[in-house]
Amino acid sequence: MHLRFSRGVITIAIIVVVLAVGVSVGLYQLLKRTPLRVPEAYCSVTTPDGVLSLFPHQAQIAATIAAVAARRKLPERAVVIAYATAMQESKLENVGYGDRDSVGVFQQRESQGWGTKKQLMDPVYATNKFFAALVKVKNYRKIPLAEAAQAVQRSAGGYAYAPHESDAKLLAAAFTGRVPQSVHCFYPSDKTPAPQPRTAEARKQLARALGSTAITTTKRGWLVAAWWVAHAEKYALSRVQYSGATWSNNVELEGWQKGGQADNRQVELA
Repeated sequence: MHLRFSRGVITIAIIVVVLAVGVSVGLYQLLKRTPLRVPEAYCSVTTPDGVLSLFPHQAQIAATIAAVAARRKLPERAVVIAYATAMQESKLENVGYGDRDSVGVFQQRESQGWGTKKQLMDPVYATNKFFAALVKVKNYRKIPLAEAAQAVQRSAGGYAYAPHESDAKLLAAAFTGRVPQSVHCFYPSDKTPAPQPRTAEARKQLARALGSTAITTTKRGWLVAAWWVAHAEKYALSRVQYSGATWSNNVELEGWQKGGQADNRQVELA
């Protein structure tokens, strides 16, 4: 059987092919001129209880709270209470404003004797003041979270702390180092030449919160590793290694990867 096509059909077919080629070439040229969109900086916390997304500055606050708690040898329950409080008061952000003269992560007030505004805007100082008050609360480890937080904060709405408990527990498991490899961050780095990592400054600031960067237990090692991953953008860190695993500032890598030269005794930075 022979098929015959009219000149009109053939002409239409040619036009369709030409248009398709033209559109394809146009799209190709457009894509060549359009730069690939690099994701914005972000952090994620992943534990067996779930996943939580944070902005890097929130992750830095969370890491600092855990470090201060470790320095004061406080239990994980204290960290959970602190997180729930900070999430309610400031969304884990170091804000310079609030109700009346309230400022900082915990919205502490200079007029109530917490310290000067400059001091309260320092997350390490503010966290130390929070924990100093928390440990004076009778049975703070056993009473409901909202009661413990309210005993410190004396807020108008103390009931508001309780809804944050689940997320606070997830963060505490990660940033205290109890759950390894649970903190991952990424930040875009397109500067040429690439900035040199400020590892000495990073170690100095961690020591200020933690007391020492020495690794005495594996759990402490993962706390240190999480602190540096959370602060990677701030100190231009591109790689953190610990206990046979490596975090890299690579958008194509989600989370920690196996490998690396660091053992359980030292967290390596680059």
